[in-house]
Amino acid sequence: MLGNITQKYHDQLYVVFRVFVGLLFFQHGAQKILGMFGGQTVELMSLFGLAGVIELVGGLMIAFGLFTRLAALFSALDMIGALVIAHLPKGLVPIQNGGELALLYLVAFLLILAHGSQKWSLDQAVLKKESN
Repeated sequence: MLGNITQKYHDQLYVVFRVFVGLLFFQHGAQKILGMFGGQTVELMSLFGLAGVIELVGGLMIAFGLFTRLAALFSALDMIGALVIAHLPKGLVPIQNGGELALLYLVAFLLILAHGSQKWSLDQAVLKKESN
């Protein structure tokens, strides 16, 4: 029964997933670049600044479905960088080194990279790309 429901609503569920992942990732960039959501701005020409730009722009691109695979690729690389630079030096276990969110985002971006924007996206509406 559950399999039938997920098959029936696959397109809608994927869009919800893509939009939520994108908007949540955007918030991380908005904290770093714009000082929003209780964040403090970072130097734009720094490693954190680069991460913030990827999070801000990449998150919006993923949410709106514009050049989705490219945005997911850069976002995944950003999360690999976060894991290697900020979390792995504190230990290998993500729950102990604080890297569980970066790892979760990495897996989400790999899924988005594999599936692209699909339906209800700017790729489809503006660029007339076929949904996957």
